[in-house]
Amino acid sequence: MGKWNVQHLSNLLETWGLWGHFLGALLAFVQPVVPFMPFVVVAGVNVLVFGLWFGFAVNYVMAVLGAITEFWLARNYGRSWVEKKLANNAYIQKFNKQIEHHGFVYIAISRIIPVIPSFGINLGAAVMRVKTMDFVLGTIVGKLPMILLESFIGHDLLHFQHNKKRLLLMLGIFVILLLVGHIFRKKLSRVEQT
Repeated sequence: MGKWNVQHLSNLLETWGLWGHFLGALLAFVQPVVPFMPFVVVAGVNVLVFGLWFGFAVNYVMAVLGAITEFWLARNYGRSWVEKKLANNAYIQKFNKQIEHHGFVYIAISRIIPVIPSFGINLGAAVMRVKTMDFVLGTIVGKLPMILLESFIGHDLLHFQHNKKRLLLMLGIFVILLLVGHIFRKKLSRVEQT
């Protein structure tokens, strides 16, 4: 989605008044469960609809609630389906025991360093030995910096003339996190092969 589409969608939500605000919040809730568009697009729409800081708060709270809801549903109602989907994932099988004892750290780091998509973390944790409290706390801590970053990027892309320097800084941080995640994923795949 380009700038016009984000602007167009936010304008559309604005015309719907309170229902549009509700729908914007719902997009942030649903996106971690069903990744139909990049979260940075949802973040950009919400910071336009709600303003930068309130939009960030909506993005953060709703994305955390969406992740926890998906985890809970997968663990309690879809565990066998999820286990079948992830059965061939060597990474998940290998780290199942470690994550039982260090779940908070693994969840928080995987949220901060984009190694796996959010829905993959939610579903994987649901079938692994992650304690529920470790998942919730790791998600709360790990999602904060990423959603702040994505909210700023979404906002600053649409206000480029006023926020060039901050946008370049945020994009630089985002690229560094992606590179770290890529290196981390390569190391994990090497561990899997040994």
